[in-house]
Amino acid sequence: MNNLTSYINNEIKPLKHTQTIANAQDLFLDIPYTHFPVTEEGIYMGCISKENAELLNSEALINDSRFNFDRFFVRENMIWLDVLEIFAKNDSNIIPVLDTKNTYLGYYELEDVIRFLHETPFLKEEGGIIVVEKEIDKFSMSQVAQIIESNNAKILGIFISNVVGNKVEITIKISQSGINDIIQTFRRYEYEIISEHQEDSYLNSLKERSEYLDKYLNI
Repeated sequence: MNNLTSYINNEIKPLKHTQTIANAQDLFLDIPYTHFPVTEEGIYMGCISKENAELLNSEALINDSRFNFDRFFVRENMIWLDVLEIFAKNDSNIIPVLDTKNTYLGYYELEDVIRFLHETPFLKEEGGIIVVEKEIDKFSMSQVAQIIESNNAKILGIFISNVVGNKVEITIKISQSGINDIIQTFRRYEYEIISEHQEDSYLNSLKERSEYLDKYLNI
């Protein structure tokens, strides 16, 4: 079940294509939205942006500007990570929610989705975060889970946080703070550790000092 659907908002009705730009301008003056959805007989047409509305003739119909609409949206069954990605990609604080027939159901506000995110175990539960990187064709989500669970840790959250070229970056939250054993296991499986860790940094510092001492003794 996608609990995010309980955050679908219908407090403000969508703009209709037959309304004027003045109606959109008034809405943006009253509410700090970056965009707002426009519908035609209940079907989503796109979003008019605050930036565009401010530049248009207030007496013109919204429908006259339909070719300039931004057409981002989410489906009602999309997971919260995908919803957050749509927010980020479109630099918006509001996203229309549609069913499979493109019928407008309501909208998500960024603030509500962030609130939902803070209630997930990924952020709410105490734990440590590791970010690792590996070649896409050598990466396996099941292997990542196995590495963590073989070190008697519990996964609180895991997702692909970045893809650059042929490498994938994975962010993992686990239920323990002493994560050095897990880090070393990842290294044995040829994962690169992207995140900084106190214990790991301490070991690296000892290694650097040891190498320096060896050089000094060999002078």
